[in-house]
Amino acid sequence: MKILIVQESDWLKRGPHQQHHLADRLSLRGHQVQVIDYDILWREHDRRELYSRGRVFDNICKVHHGAKVTVIRPGIIKVPVLDYLSLIFTHRKEIERQIKAFSPDVIIGFGILNGYLAVKAARRNNIPFIYYWIDVLHRLIPFKPLHPIAKMVESKALKEADRILAINDKLKDYVIETGASPEHTQVVRAGIDIELFNPSDDGDNVRKQYGLKKDDIVLFFMGWLYHFSGLKEVAQQLAETRNHRLKLLIVGEGDAYDELERIQDKYNLQDRLILTGKKPYQEIPAFIAASDVCLLPAYPTERIMQDIVPIKIYEYMAMAKPVVSTELPGVIGEFGKDNGVVYVSKPEDAVGKAIGLIQNGSLKELGAKARSFAERYSWESITDEFEEILEQVVKEKENERIS
Repeated sequence: MKILIVQESDWLKRGPHQQHHLADRLSLRGHQVQVIDYDILWREHDRRELYSRGRVFDNICKVHHGAKVTVIRPGIIKVPVLDYLSLIFTHRKEIERQIKAFSPDVIIGFGILNGYLAVKAARRNNIPFIYYWIDVLHRLIPFKPLHPIAKMVESKALKEADRILAINDKLKDYVIETGASPEHTQVVRAGIDIELFNPSDDGDNVRKQYGLKKDDIVLFFMGWLYHFSGLKEVAQQLAETRNHRLKLLIVGEGDAYDELERIQDKYNLQDRLILTGKKPYQEIPAFIAASDVCLLPAYPTERIMQDIVPIKIYEYMAMAKPVVSTELPGVIGEFGKDNGVVYVSKPEDAVGKAIGLIQNGSLKELGAKARSFAERYSWESITDEFEEILEQVVKEKENERIS
């Protein structure tokens, strides 16, 4: 099967997200996978240029060695606002070019603008289109006046898609409210590599590397460091806690990194607030293993976080680690309150809750519940389900052509 994916994020530097796991596994199963992506991080480049030329990256494996995904990055005008306007033209041209040259059997959209362009092109060329939601994308646009326009574009694409997939039940309800057909909408959950995320790893090497002692209590977070991630508040609470055995280990990069460094310097937390930067995906299990409690302290009032379930929670849980999360509706709906995830009302409460779990001796029990829950969602079974959906929509489209 030939599969074309379109998204408005950097395939190479962001993630791995749902689409990376699925694309790599589908590639390993013999499917041809091509991705049209967007250089969303262009403002951070050292090299300054007004326009970037299109590029092609061959044989990309984001998660699994041996996967061969082709990533196509159309050029854009590197000027704020004009970057998205230019995307409309360059991505439309590239989508049409790939339909002719690659002849995809199915197109999968993860973006707003290029998702809309792709569904239109798919309908013109009688190709099935799947709109896959892992987030409420319009809420991630920094310039809030654009949110209503982006939501309208999302709604139009939802109405024209042959199939809509959502990563959890809360998000499924949201897309149906936004215009998706209930009959054509279903949930395909996040998965976990049960063998890679194996709690038998004791994390000793990571602890030694970062000077963490056996009796240190390590709180852990990984992923993109958004300002709304609640980590600044957790770091502040860490500074105010007199227990110097309590450490916060953060793996990742992003918007809040510089401010976390300032907190680190202001309170002399160099040995307690440990910022590693981004790490290769294959190393992540060892970092989780080195921790005692994992965190998702995002602002519960942040609209972006209302309907999503970050994959990192599954990875925390697969390593048999209890998770302290703020009361996010999507997370509560996904994991409930008796599967190794405990909740706090605001980020500032995460440190105290973690200390309480350690003091009452419940870490092992919560970790066992977390691992038991995660084992239900292996990536192999999720990929089986997704592959079956692809084959089904392709067959349905073929039957439409015949009739």
